[in-house]
Amino acid sequence: MSSTQMLYRTARAFTSRSLLKRGLLYSSIRTFATTHSYRTIDKVVQNAAEAIKDVKSGSTILVGGFGLCGVPDSLINELEKRPEVAQLTAVSNNAGTDGKGLGKLLASGQISKMIASYVGENKTFEKKYLSGEIELELTPQGTLAERCRAAGAGIPAFYTPAGYGTWRQTGELPVKYNPDGSVAIFSPPKETRVFNGKTFIMEEAINADYAFVKAWRADKLGNAQFRLAAQNFNGAMGRGAKVTIVEAEEIVEVGEIEPAMVDLPGVYVSKVIKSTTAKEIERFTFATTEEEVKAAVAAGGGGSKREKIVKRAAKEFQNGMFANLGIGMPMLAPTFVDPNTSVTLQSENGILGLGPYPQKGLEDADLINAGKETVTLNPGAAVFGSDESFGMIRAGKVNLTMLGAMQVNEHGDLANWALPGKIKGMGGAMDLVANPEKTKVIVLTEHTDKKGGAKIVRKCTFPLTGKSCVSRIITELAVFDVDFKKGLTLVEIAEGESIEHLRTVTEPNFEVSEDLKTF
Repeated sequence: MSSTQMLYRTARAFTSRSLLKRGLLYSSIRTFATTHSYRTIDKVVQNAAEAIKDVKSGSTILVGGFGLCGVPDSLINELEKRPEVAQLTAVSNNAGTDGKGLGKLLASGQISKMIASYVGENKTFEKKYLSGEIELELTPQGTLAERCRAAGAGIPAFYTPAGYGTWRQTGELPVKYNPDGSVAIFSPPKETRVFNGKTFIMEEAINADYAFVKAWRADKLGNAQFRLAAQNFNGAMGRGAKVTIVEAEEIVEVGEIEPAMVDLPGVYVSKVIKSTTAKEIERFTFATTEEEVKAAVAAGGGGSKREKIVKRAAKEFQNGMFANLGIGMPMLAPTFVDPNTSVTLQSENGILGLGPYPQKGLEDADLINAGKETVTLNPGAAVFGSDESFGMIRAGKVNLTMLGAMQVNEHGDLANWALPGKIKGMGGAMDLVANPEKTKVIVLTEHTDKKGGAKIVRKCTFPLTGKSCVSRIITELAVFDVDFKKGLTLVEIAEGESIEHLRTVTEPNFEVSEDLKTF
């Protein structure tokens, strides 16, 4: 046998042995993956008490939910049974309501600080904050979602346009009050930086010890699936903590959740428990006829004023538009839209394709809008987390947003979230007006306040929601276009109204369009 033949035979034998070894290795991996891992990984614990036994005083806890939708009540209720666990920092969009959700831990005195976007109608929350019993770090809703998401993605900080030029940026938000009502601690000012000619503020990720998450279904590996609008903050918060505890309505076997349906992968999850609490609905809202809606518009505070505003606002919608509507008059405007105009409504708690209110008896606790009202979905709708919802808002994918106003000035500054001594929280408003270059911001407001004072002013005296963001103002008397540098131009006037009278009830001066129309 020649030396060449011997070399060839040796090489072939070596290759065969390598392939055999490789095949055995792959077989071993498959066997391990299909047997050993499923036998040993089981994140399901017996109950909520077992799941939270390691929670200590002073912990920071991310708590999913929006209003009462998607709230991990079983975990919250169990923590309430441990009053020795106190001085907690709770991070949530809001703190439930009185006696429900995080409202229980506020009432028990276990929470010493809230990081939230909205105080809302929770009287216990408001009282404890204004009396100095707890601290509150008010955070725009989209910023809050992104701070949690960033923590889960290993990003220590990011820049956002939301809140620039407001108390959030300048460091004037009251964090803690003294018992006499004076401010003990203000928020720190935010670092700013200019990108492509626009100013952004820096926000830091929220690194938490625990996350309490509510899921629809979860398996033993910790994979979790959310249902409809109950996803809200749960996904982002479930990724942002050292220890994430999932409370699931249903615990299923591994493989029962389709891979593409896993909203929160098990790599983020430490423990899973079976939920033992019923789902709550904060605001039952049911379908009415078009005639009833129109009657409500006419009869609601301001009567014919509101009707004029809402009917005129309906003309702003264009076919194919994506729009986000604030609570109140903006939500009534679609009733008066031309039936041939198709508009897709977005709700910042995670819905694109918002439908009408449900018929009584068909309400769903997992389907609410940004006002916590029961709603339905239109065909072709999509649901997602709050972090994605505000991502599309800040990026200008939503064409139009309509908001109410306490004040709006001649250069488009908006104030609509706080009055002195009555801070409710900015919710998502700061994010909604953060990209006026791409998202048209329209304000619907009565021309004067209840005392006859101007609401269109030279300078806003209430805390700002955004600077130079409003491009159109619609009142019962007029429609103004806003140039952020030049000021107001009257483009439409109500039938029977005079320019002279408008000047007496509008604080700043305004130009009159050469093509002035009547509505």
